[in-house]
Amino acid sequence: MDHITRTVPATGSVSAVLVGGPASIPQTSRDRMVGPHDQKIKLPHHGGYEHFERAGDAVDGAPDRQVVFTWTMRTEIAE
Repeated sequence: MDHITRTVPATGSVSAVLVGGPASIPQTSRDRMVGPHDQKIKLPHHGGYEHFERAGDAVDGAPDRQVVFTWTMRTEIAE
């Protein structure tokens, strides 16, 4: 099971969606709140990190105007 760290969103945070990467990332981890100027997200997942970078400002037609982050790479946790 993944260890997922969640923080309380700061004032002015926006809704984001993580696109791509392993299919084993649960949808609850893909929908999140981020800072309005965040450009990267590092998600702990199965003994490593999945890296996502901001790709756009909003999903077309999404009622809450989600910011899109796309998967770029995976890194392993050093022991």
